[in-house]
Amino acid sequence: MKKGKINVQTENIFPIIKQFLYSDHEIFLRELVSNAVDATQKLKTLKTVGELNTDITKLRVEVILNKDEKTITIKDNGIGMTAEELDKYINQIAFSGAEEFVNKYKDADKKNSIIGHFGLGFYSAFMVAKEVEIISKSQKSKSTPVRWTCDGSPKYTMEETKKKTKGTDVILHIAEDSLEFLEENRISSILNKYCKFLPVEIKFGTKSEKIDDPKGKKDDKGNIIKIDKTYDNIINNTKPAWTKKPSNLKEEHYKEFYKELYPMEFNDPLFHIHLNVDFPFNLTGILYFPKLKNNLEVQKNKINLYSNQVFITDNVENIVPEFLTLLHGVIDSPDIPLNVSRSYLQADGNVKKISSHITKKVADKLSRMFKKDRKDFEKKWDDVKVFIEYGMLTEQKFFEKAQDFALYKNTDNIYYTFKEFTEKIKEKQKNKEGKTIILYTNDTKEQHSFVKTATDKGYEVLELGGPLMSHLISRLESENNDYQFARVDADIIDKLIEKEQSNVSKLSEKEQEKLKKFFEETVDKEKFNVEIQNMSVSDSPLLITQSEFMRRMKEQQQLSGGGGMQMFGSMPESYNLSVNANHELISKILNEKTKKKRTKLINQLLDLGLLSQGLLNGEKLTEFISRSVSLIK
Repeated sequence: MKKGKINVQTENIFPIIKQFLYSDHEIFLRELVSNAVDATQKLKTLKTVGELNTDITKLRVEVILNKDEKTITIKDNGIGMTAEELDKYINQIAFSGAEEFVNKYKDADKKNSIIGHFGLGFYSAFMVAKEVEIISKSQKSKSTPVRWTCDGSPKYTMEETKKKTKGTDVILHIAEDSLEFLEENRISSILNKYCKFLPVEIKFGTKSEKIDDPKGKKDDKGNIIKIDKTYDNIINNTKPAWTKKPSNLKEEHYKEFYKELYPMEFNDPLFHIHLNVDFPFNLTGILYFPKLKNNLEVQKNKINLYSNQVFITDNVENIVPEFLTLLHGVIDSPDIPLNVSRSYLQADGNVKKISSHITKKVADKLSRMFKKDRKDFEKKWDDVKVFIEYGMLTEQKFFEKAQDFALYKNTDNIYYTFKEFTEKIKEKQKNKEGKTIILYTNDTKEQHSFVKTATDKGYEVLELGGPLMSHLISRLESENNDYQFARVDADIIDKLIEKEQSNVSKLSEKEQEKLKKFFEETVDKEKFNVEIQNMSVSDSPLLITQSEFMRRMKEQQQLSGGGGMQMFGSMPESYNLSVNANHELISKILNEKTKKKRTKLINQLLDLGLLSQGLLNGEKLTEFISRSVSLIK
């Protein structure tokens, strides 16, 4: 028997491991199962290079829960360890056996790459165990099994033992403050989370009752020996879809895998992207596009990050740009740098390269879909537009690529790219300053009268709704100086697209001043800025509008939570009240002798304007209805 102290730089590393190194105690099971898988993968590699001649067809890892004895056993039939190797890899924490192994066999079969090189993974066992045993027998010929034990202090014992099968058993004697890990459902959920797609068969079982030995073995007194009954099942898919070649998969395979990832999702994804990169880094994965509509409050953290099929995290914001976190799916890369607990990404050039590559792949996929079947792409547009707009706002390279496939629909339900639409309107909708005005509505029904006024003049109007549109419009304007967006209800149409020629007023300057005074005496001057406009006789007698700038700033503030734009939140609502100097009702108001009736007519027109903008409600709406009945009488 050998006794000694584990070679560490501090007197006791285990409290550090337990309190600081791992943020989540359940990680212990991922680490130990991953180490067991490492052992089987090392065996595969040595078999491949001809250093070992052994059967590798039945490699597997078993996780056995024994609630009565308060133990969890992680058992593999992998490479195993000699006493010298166990002493080197376990007792000398500063040395990483997996890293040495990787370096030695880095040019061997890359498909059998090693999960390991995280060094301290084994010691996560002491987060939940008061004592840990390792019983191991090497695959090397004539090797002697060895047993190692440690109670959580730097002291350990190591001795020869008996073990029939080759491989390693790690036995955790669970501490009193971690008894939750003796519950079958708890262990099952951890395995399902971290080990669901490991490349080696993982069996999970419980030993809970004594039964007669099925082989009928008897003891010295002739009694049939009682043995533990083990309930077990395979918990993982060793060959998930992302590890296969896209050419070997059909659409139904991708949908089946989506259901495997998200069993509680009821809707199929719209489409997917299969990632498969060998250079300049290794990366595989499948990204799915869910139906988003106009909802930015979708559940993020639906992309799972794996390293050689070991689940790492569902927080991938450092791996993919923020807009891609709206997608679902899997990314797997052994080249993503992780800290010792594998839970957090480290700053590294590879991370930025991976992020850029994934963005490019997504943009290329969307571009191909658009070019291959534009009609089908148009059908999907409303379900993915928020995602694409989000990307255009947050990633410059994606914005540039998206110019080829981002769509804008007009009020006749015809889709255009920005280039197509601006080419169509650039002459008709050019104002006297030479800028082309892009008219839009964010609600065709609510702004119907404004849309009709614009289309009656032969102008095109886009339907631009959604939570990101104000920001996207500003971005498009900044990239295209010759174009300016204007919502149809931001002003009278002749002001939105102002031409050299304008309507002539029927009223003299003196009459216009008198008319303006009548309105200013009646309306709330703090809320309404009265303007006498020379509109067409067929236009409305009065229009209430809000400037494009003020409204857009308020919308952007609402989306950003007010940060940096508090000034707009503190300002009162203000509107432009445009009075049509050429309408016969306005002439009637101007010529009305009695102030009472004139005031009543002005309030009626004002309320009609407010009603058309959805701004009339409560007591004011009741008064309007009552006044309308009175005027009809």
